[in-house]
Amino acid sequence: MTENPSTPPDNRQKVGETEHGSHLSNPPQENGEVCALPPLRNESRSAGQQIARAASIVMMAYIVSTLVGIVRGTVISHAFGTSMELDAYNAANRVTELLFNLTAGGALGSAFIPMFTGMLTRKDTQGAWKLASGVINALLVILVGVSALMWVFAPVIVDKILFALVANANPGMLDLTVTLLRTMLPTVIIFGISGLVMGMLNAHQVFLWPALAPAMYSLGQIAGILFLPKSMGVQRLAYGAVIGALGHLALQLPTLSRLPNRFYEKAAGIKDEAVRQVLKLMLPRILGAGVVQLNFVANTIIGLSLGAGAASSLTWAFTIMLMPQAAIAQSAGTASLPTLSAQVELGQFDQFKQTLSGIMRVMLLLALPATIGLVMLRVPIIRVLYERGSFDASSTQMVAWALLWYAIGLTGHSLVEVLSRAFYAMHDTRTPVIVGVLAMTANILLSFVFARLFGEIGWLPLGGLAFANSLATAVECLALLQILRKRLKGLDGREIFRVGLLSLMASFVMGSAIFTFMAFFRDMNKYFVLILGVAIGLLVYGVMLWVLKVPEVQSVLGKIKGQLAKKG
Repeated sequence: MTENPSTPPDNRQKVGETEHGSHLSNPPQENGEVCALPPLRNESRSAGQQIARAASIVMMAYIVSTLVGIVRGTVISHAFGTSMELDAYNAANRVTELLFNLTAGGALGSAFIPMFTGMLTRKDTQGAWKLASGVINALLVILVGVSALMWVFAPVIVDKILFALVANANPGMLDLTVTLLRTMLPTVIIFGISGLVMGMLNAHQVFLWPALAPAMYSLGQIAGILFLPKSMGVQRLAYGAVIGALGHLALQLPTLSRLPNRFYEKAAGIKDEAVRQVLKLMLPRILGAGVVQLNFVANTIIGLSLGAGAASSLTWAFTIMLMPQAAIAQSAGTASLPTLSAQVELGQFDQFKQTLSGIMRVMLLLALPATIGLVMLRVPIIRVLYERGSFDASSTQMVAWALLWYAIGLTGHSLVEVLSRAFYAMHDTRTPVIVGVLAMTANILLSFVFARLFGEIGWLPLGGLAFANSLATAVECLALLQILRKRLKGLDGREIFRVGLLSLMASFVMGSAIFTFMAFFRDMNKYFVLILGVAIGLLVYGVMLWVLKVPEVQSVLGKIKGQLAKKG
């Protein structure tokens, strides 16, 4: 459920990293080479500390990428607002994301990283790089073939699928969507290879450059809009996407070239047993990704049928919801998968449970207040980020309505991000896929139901699509949690529940403070309202966590005091 439904694919492969050389358990050699051993080989640092350090680095990188993404969003919103042109771009982009996720994407990462990490853990370096070579070769053949077929059948897909529910569709918009789709097809191939490179770097505990790669994608789109002729219209954005995808890959290649014992075997491929095992593990995940993407395609189709701007409004709303989700969940999920995989490989299941429980508690402490904050400050957030140029006040209201219903699913999205990786670390791609398929099927059905229901009671129907997504994600999260709890014979559920309850209490107090502030100052300068609203929220939430004596917070404060005492 956490795949991005309609935003540009700068988070297609949810991986992040540390700066070159910040390898969590194996410091760089004196000659500057990147170390290859997995994190658990360093006995002086616990898995939790390793993940915390990696997650903090990934989070900072994601914040940088998010800030660049905000600039990209500002440039796009100024140029295209919630226009039909942008609807056409989003529809074409949805198809390229579908292709990417069916052939590579999360399916590749969830299958490849645990196997690659396992080989490194066993010090089978030659086998690991032979596996990487084989997967690259197989992936290139698949991606090139699929992209070629899509080029040929693009007109049929656009007319008969994307615009199937649109009565009397504008022929010009159909042609534009076909052109945009064909222009962006190279991104499928580029992101496929880039995602695999991310997996190799993550397995070596290199997180920074992969997490900064989305910023390069955003910069490519910004460059396309600003420097290509305005007469090209929204095609500037499509060409910018191709430029950005190349930058996404190029940023990571220098670090890849410095990994120790690295080699590429041209002859490696599907005949290799390890490659076949990766592809076998990918199959269930591909099925799940297909259902997820079909769900988002369905939302796009429904959005296009709701009139001009509806599909784009859903895009902008989900983009905003993804900002805290990327910083909170994707950073922790990315940093935790190599460590969780190594713990499984070494049979350290008690440590595995402790690590996972700790990550989930941190997720709740961060995601719950972020949810309340998005709900309370959604209008000033949108006004500051996007309201300029073609993006007017009416656009703000449409996006704010969708964001209200997307925001309530933030905690579910964040937990699913981590829970699914726990299954992948255990080489189980089937369980999260089965749960995801059921959840996504329900999501598609609920999208039709709630869109109609919202319309009948006088609400904007697009809110029904967002609410269906949040509801289905919550069900998916609870199902994964229950299955994992039974499989591991417990998951420190009482402590997770206690921390979640304390966080919820603090979040509601925070929300009340923001509500009171907004009641008096909502009509003030938009920057003033947003900055002060966020500051009040952070202050009140932090004080409440201290008053409630949340152990995780007390632990952090204790370490800070200890560091200050040493310096004193």
